[in-house]
Amino acid sequence: MTDSALLPPADVETVFRRLSEAMPGRSERAKGPKGQPDAFRSCISCMLSAQSLDSNTAKACRALFALAQTPAEMLALSDEEIVDAIRPAGLYNNKARAIRKFCRQLLDEHDGIVPDTRKGLLAMHGIGRKCADIVLSFTFGEDAIAVDTHVGRVCDRIGLARGPTEAKIAEILDDRAPDWAKEEGHFWLIQLGKRICKSRRPQCERCPVNDLCQYYGGEADG
Repeated sequence: MTDSALLPPADVETVFRRLSEAMPGRSERAKGPKGQPDAFRSCISCMLSAQSLDSNTAKACRALFALAQTPAEMLALSDEEIVDAIRPAGLYNNKARAIRKFCRQLLDEHDGIVPDTRKGLLAMHGIGRKCADIVLSFTFGEDAIAVDTHVGRVCDRIGLARGPTEAKIAEILDDRAPDWAKEEGHFWLIQLGKRICKSRRPQCERCPVNDLCQYYGGEADG
């Protein structure tokens, strides 16, 4: 399908309005990425989470941050120390190199301070659109809808946004989502994806927006 086949703006507004009433939003338990307390550790935890189970990412974060909690401390570690600490998260050699480059860039270009804008975050080594939006939302309190597998699937099926990558979907969704929905939209969409709009056997009959959904209506390929 092309972008012209996406839901019209009025229907997008309706989808978010209904989801705001049917799905839980940001809760008191919703903390920064993997529960990290600052922007630096939030970025590192996002980098470690790529292709890793949450439980394995948590193990890697605990081990790594027990050794270092700042860019300078991280660069003082040997390659072997970083690799051994993050091994549970997988792809540890690539991730260790990415962490080093991120820390070096942070010190050289930003005096060790993590940028607090999407543009600034995306300019950092190893930080993609999803990670940038997660850090913006959780750590800096900015209104941003981070697109992960669940959110991307929901957007594609309903017709909110489509693209070849999660980053492209996020870009399109940012343009189409109403401003009032961006603070908690990530939570509504991800809960819809986990509870109802599942990858296999979606429970379309229970969906609060099935009358607007292009997947349910047969207009989009599943």
